Amino acid sequence: MNLLERRLLGFRTLDVGLAVFLVALILGVYLAKTLAGGERGQIATAERRIVEERQRIVLLEAEVAHLERPERLTTLARAYAGLGPVAAAREITPQGLADALQSPQPPGAPAIAAAPAPPSALETETATVAEDIPDPAAPAAVAAPSPPSSAKPPEPKP
Repeated sequence: MNLLERRLLGFRTLDVGLAVFLVALILGVYLAKTLAGGERGQIATAERRIVEERQRIVLLEAEVAHLERPERLTTLARAYAGLGPVAAAREITPQGLADALQSPQPPGAPAIAAAPAPPSALETETATVAEDIPDPAAPAAVAAPSPPSSAKPPEPKP
């Protein structure tokens, strides 16, 4: 009697082997599909996060474009740093620049004034809602510095 003709509990050995193989195959396919479903969920989550991050990038780019507007920067430079366009009379030629760099500064020359402190978060356009709420324990907020007077700078001597 050979191995294929042998009987085990009333069934041929080949039939029992094939039934065990079929059950193992069914369990393997079920396990593979379950794992693939979990990975599909992870992929969907990652794709959702990518879409959210792209939307956030678009919003941040729009905010940067707003904050970098030349009109806004000009206004802030004039208000807080006292900066403005250079007058044509204050421009210097390349030769004059070389001469100015080689000669020492006279002892009676006026010192450069310190720039005013930068505005606090309460004074800027970009303050968040949480920053707009004053802290009751903190001292009263300081008023925004007034823009410098429109006094004309002294003309340089030629």
